[in-house]
Formats: sequence, structure tokens, C-alpha cells
Amino acid sequence: MVENRRRSEEPLHCLVTGASGYIGGRLVPELLAAGHRVRCMARSPGKLRDHPWAVDVDTVRGDVQDAESVATALRGIDVAYYLVHSLRSGADFEAADRRAAEIFAAQAHACGVQRIVYLGGL
Repeated sequence: MVENRRRSEEPLHCLVTGASGYIGGRLVPELLAAGHRVRCMARSPGKLRDHPWAVDVDTVRGDVQDAESVATALRGIDVAYYLVHSLRSGADFEAADRRAAEIFAAQAHACGVQRIVYLGGL
């Protein structure tokens, strides 16, 4: 799941959004095991405290709909994993999901993030 890197390279600083979900909750320990530094962004950081890896990550409160909190979470990040999607239904689902992804991409660009790994929605 995590790209193999030569041992001589410095670890990456990774941001994982959606770490409380199925994929994010499995990605975080893989990143840590590969020697990377991990920051998790969550609307409710308390949801992460029961994970065995919680003490090994930096957790920040943020919402992908809020540009300021996204920018704060992305500062100093090399690779960002975007694993969250609006779970609302209805006519505005696609628009809300797109807006959040656009906010995230714009803030990642402004913060100099080198790579975004985006997991598409349903």
C-alpha cells in the first residue's frame, strides 16, 4: 500500500484525512511502519484516540469544507491522503463533495504539498 523508498531518503511528512474510516485507519499504521511522520486531520479528533497508533501521530481538528483549517493541517506536509467524502444524499451531494476537494487542492498547492492521493467517492 505504501510506496517503497530507499533507506537513504528522508521520511515524508504525511497528512491523512479520513483516518477514522476503514482505509485511513489501515493506511496510518502502514505509513508509520515505513518510517514516515503522520498527521491526521479530523472533524472530531476524539474518534481517533482509541486507535493503537493514536499516540504516534499528530492529530489536528479540521474540516475539508473550511479552507483555514485545511491550510493549518497542510503546513509542512509532503504528501496528503484525501480519503474523506460527503456522505450526504440529495441534489447537493456532488457539489458539496467537489467544493471540499477543490478547497483541499487549492490549500495543498498554496502550502507546497508535493503529492495528493485522492480516493474517489461513491
